[in-house]
Amino acid sequence: MLRELTIKDLAVVESLHLTFEAGLTVLTGETGAGKSILLTALGLALGDRADPGFIRGGAPRAEIALRFDLDDCPRAQAWLEEQALLDEEGCLIRRVISSDGRSKAFVNGSPVTLQSLQELGQGLLEIHGQHAHVLLVKGQEQRRLLDAAAGNGGLVRELSALCLELREVRARLDAANSQQHDRAARLDLLTFQLDELQIARMDALDYDALVEDHGRQAHAERILEVGQRELDNLYEDEASSVTKRLAQAIHGLGDIGRVAPEYQDVVKSLEEAEAGIKEAASDLRRLLSRQEADPRQLALLEEQLADVHRLARKHQVRPEALREHVAVLEAERVALMDSGTSNAQWALKRQELEAAYREQAAHLSLRRKEAARLLEARIQGLVAELGMPKARLRIEVVADEEAEPTLFGQDQVEFLVSANPGLPLKPLARVASGGELSRISLAIQVALTGEKGTPTMIFDEVDSGIGGGIAEVVGQKLRLLGGERQIFSVTHLPQVAAQGHQHLLVEKGVEGEVTQSRVRLLEAAGRVQEIARMLGGRVITPQTLAHAEEMLMLAGEPPPMVTS
Repeated sequence: MLRELTIKDLAVVESLHLTFEAGLTVLTGETGAGKSILLTALGLALGDRADPGFIRGGAPRAEIALRFDLDDCPRAQAWLEEQALLDEEGCLIRRVISSDGRSKAFVNGSPVTLQSLQELGQGLLEIHGQHAHVLLVKGQEQRRLLDAAAGNGGLVRELSALCLELREVRARLDAANSQQHDRAARLDLLTFQLDELQIARMDALDYDALVEDHGRQAHAERILEVGQRELDNLYEDEASSVTKRLAQAIHGLGDIGRVAPEYQDVVKSLEEAEAGIKEAASDLRRLLSRQEADPRQLALLEEQLADVHRLARKHQVRPEALREHVAVLEAERVALMDSGTSNAQWALKRQELEAAYREQAAHLSLRRKEAARLLEARIQGLVAELGMPKARLRIEVVADEEAEPTLFGQDQVEFLVSANPGLPLKPLARVASGGELSRISLAIQVALTGEKGTPTMIFDEVDSGIGGGIAEVVGQKLRLLGGERQIFSVTHLPQVAAQGHQHLLVEKGVEGEVTQSRVRLLEAAGRVQEIARMLGGRVITPQTLAHAEEMLMLAGEPPPMVTS
């Protein structure tokens, strides 16, 4: 169960620390107040991709920390124990996002990868987004939900692994067949080309260094001539070198400085310049001592460059790419030699994998069909309670044994619904309105909670498109779930908010010139005011307050009397 959430410098939240209890916690507030920031923080703490744009303006980093009790989290406990991260005090997750784009994650003080964080998060918390009903009309989402209800995750992963291995074997077999006739000829050509390039030492070529050496040797006489001349000008000409003249200037101005102190700074600057020129002259003398004009070395370098350009033209690559070209040819030769495995061996391997895949896919299909009957009955019962008593729902699983293997089997899964009596069952996307989709989506999510066993669940505006008495039923269902596990609901409906065991209000304000969001736990009187606001808008009348008090009373949370 989630016990604490701490946020620092995330979006419009400067600093926030919240503690949570069991049951149903509702989060309300005006549109744009920052409720989504809390969900963003939870997602980041559990491994979502980070972006520097999440960091509050002017801050160097953003930090999110979550603390969980593990008494009701056997899956998370097992994962932590396997990773040697189990702590008697629970589970502390910390995520730090830096302005340079990097992020770090820690579990109980130890650094972990984002993949590890995501694996751990699956046993701790589950978020149902406000757009779940939009995804629901897609076939892959319907298949995923059915597999979740059937507990098919492990079976699907095994089937996916078989499919990937089968694809690889098929690709190898196709490659072996296509190369069977010209493999030997290609190997001969590659061997000839590699011998020619390696004899010329193109496998060790440093083209940039070769060009640099050639340029230096080709201009050696010019370098020596100019270098010596400028060395004389700087230092070695005793009569008129720069250092000689600077010494004279320093001596002359030094005499002036003794009677006019303001000239001493000029003398100091000249002394520093003299020291710098002497150092530069020393460096120049050392470089010139290493430089020599060697016609034989120049001829050798020109010959090497000529070989490089000749081979580059022959192999149709840039001269600087010859070394990489040798590695590419060598890799191709090794691959061709490795592909000598007989076609018969690859064909046998393919047959074995295809048989294993078909068997596993048939087993998965059977499990899906069995789970479909149970799940559709549960969903239909919940949909009836949510104001659609005459609706019918069927989950159709059609297997195509002749279809090409896919990562998810050979089944087409489709949710069919008839929202009104006398109408035939049709695909969900074709017959359900927005409100009906929201109710069906919520019914599916509630129906699946018993299968997944996640101790903490968050529902982000899953009640959109619902109102009136149905909204009250939705709230009651969420409250009922809160008796079995920890439930959070982000909602704009007062009927749902009234059902909460705890009520958090998200508010946005401006401090100075900075916009900030804050969250506070509402006591009884505050709950009445907030639910009245949700009921009546900006002007809250005594009648609205009375209605809010009545809603809380009926939900089992009697508040004190509050006046406007």
